[in-house]
Amino acid sequence: MSQAKPRVPAVVLLLAAVIFALGTSEFMIAGLLEEMAAELHVSLGQTGLLVTGFAVGMIFGAPVLAVLTLKLPVRTTMLAAILTFAAAHVMGALAPGYGTLMASRVIAAIACGGFWAVAAVHTVRVAPPAVTARSLAALVGGLTVANLIGVPAGALLGHVFGWRSAFWALAVVTALAAVLVAFTVKSLPRKEDLPPLKSLVRLELRVFRYPRIWLALSITALFQGSVFAAFSYFGPLLTHTAGLDPVWVPAVLAAFGVGALVGVTVGGRLADRGLFANMIGSLVALVAAFILLALVARWWLPAVCAIVLIGLSGFSIAGALNARVFQVAGGAPTLAASVNTSAFNVGNAAGPALGAAALTLGLPVVTTVWIGAVLAVLALMLALVARRTDSRWAAKEEGPGAKTGTGPDRGAADRDGGSLTRPR
Repeated sequence: MSQAKPRVPAVVLLLAAVIFALGTSEFMIAGLLEEMAAELHVSLGQTGLLVTGFAVGMIFGAPVLAVLTLKLPVRTTMLAAILTFAAAHVMGALAPGYGTLMASRVIAAIACGGFWAVAAVHTVRVAPPAVTARSLAALVGGLTVANLIGVPAGALLGHVFGWRSAFWALAVVTALAAVLVAFTVKSLPRKEDLPPLKSLVRLELRVFRYPRIWLALSITALFQGSVFAAFSYFGPLLTHTAGLDPVWVPAVLAAFGVGALVGVTVGGRLADRGLFANMIGSLVALVAAFILLALVARWWLPAVCAIVLIGLSGFSIAGALNARVFQVAGGAPTLAASVNTSAFNVGNAAGPALGAAALTLGLPVVTTVWIGAVLAVLALMLALVARRTDSRWAAKEEGPGAKTGTGPDRGAADRDGGSLTRPR
């Protein structure tokens, strides 16, 4: 009898469902800006800072929460993050003013970042080696489905019943998710007592002494910045440059989301066969898609096709970016995973800011697409450097637990990145 093919564990799909709720919260504010600004008596610009506040909370909150919870069981950490996230949405729904609402967004972001990091670590531990990257891609799939379904649903709910109803709905959904996590996620047994927190932190920090982790994080930030430098301005690009009726813009963005979901699914499978091959191939395709969009931006149909290709090619790298960080971090993955979450959010913030700066200078909207292409080229160059130097730098790195057996298995990475180091 032939052995059954390894599959993404069911618990990973549950964690992806939780990330669906988290991702809905992160992006739905963009669809509720006008209602929130009117009720809170603040400008649209101030309301838009709620998105920035969430990004900042993710950037700084994820590593801090990861350090503070190093000695806690995985399930306990996840439940604490989910329940804090739910409570933050109750706080937001009841917020009497802008200051309280901003505080609730930052708290929710810290909890979101902490959950992302721990969920990724747990996924690597429970997934069969042959589907590790695919399992990590499934987590990102929860985020892409949030953009496809959750964000429009949250915006619709907010438009019909008021923006506070969307916050209440997410509080209820995440509270129910906490119940499912409590009964489904099992903390893996420890073989020995953990060292003091100070020693654990020192172990987690040691990986940041080496260049491979910084290359991985830089590629993540540049990739994310490239996509969001262009994505943030797809609306005006379609209406002002391509001449598309504004009523069709949501449909185009939904098509982008479909492309992203397909890309995440296919890319995860390819990354399990070779991380660098998938990473470099995805970035080459992304650069080509950006250039295509810039060249055909005046015609709506080719522009729409190019936008779908950007979603498809761009998000096919998601599993590889996350898996690469675990490959480099080895036996000390928690803080590295949380900083990778921060790197994604650095891209979320920096990409649109670069696009906004170009538009402020009076440059045409299509400039944002060229900015995306340049950032993607920089990410591609770093990926090529990482592949070329990986074996040499891996040999020079001294494993954090080389003498104790708790550090990374440096021999697990081959030149193409096909073998993924798994935390022990």
